[in-house]
Amino acid sequence: MQLLDPLLIYSIIFMVAFIENMFPPSPSDMVIVFAGSLVGAGIVGFTETLLCATLGSTVGFAVMYKIGDWFGVHILESGRFSFIPLESVKKAEAWFLKYGYWLIVANRFLAGTRAVVSFFAGMSELTFSKTTVLCFLSALLWNTILVTGGYYLGRNWERIGFYMVAYSRAVTAIVVVIAVLLLVRYFLKKKSQAS
Repeated sequence: MQLLDPLLIYSIIFMVAFIENMFPPSPSDMVIVFAGSLVGAGIVGFTETLLCATLGSTVGFAVMYKIGDWFGVHILESGRFSFIPLESVKKAEAWFLKYGYWLIVANRFLAGTRAVVSFFAGMSELTFSKTTVLCFLSALLWNTILVTGGYYLGRNWERIGFYMVAYSRAVTAIVVVIAVLLLVRYFLKKKSQAS
């Protein structure tokens, strides 16, 4: 990892954070935590990593917002998503108009819903500039938590490795003891049935 160009790492962080808004199952949070561990190892900078992750999240959110704004009603009314009843869509829109800006703030903390929230924000025609600013602040806070967590992971990887080895040995010992006890019980039961 130390041989990788930091510019490449920053680009990957941006793209992963961006793509997550299109395809919610993407593991962007884990990638950002990993990037934070690279900060802790001194390979990339904290501010640059945080900025790339936050800008990627915000730009991805803005793209999905615009897709929802321009095509949302047409996409949902086209019948391609027949499993989503139109009545539910209308209710979601009304609910979104009432609580939408709060959802934008909470959006970053709700993994798996980010693309849906940005799509419905656009479809509900929430103010683009306000939505974008709230998304940026929410992403900045969330990514600060992830990068900081990864940073401490990177700074303490030897200590964490020691604890992981100790944990692994303890679990292995417990599994071996349970297996031995089950085998002894099995043979004792078989022996008592034979007599």
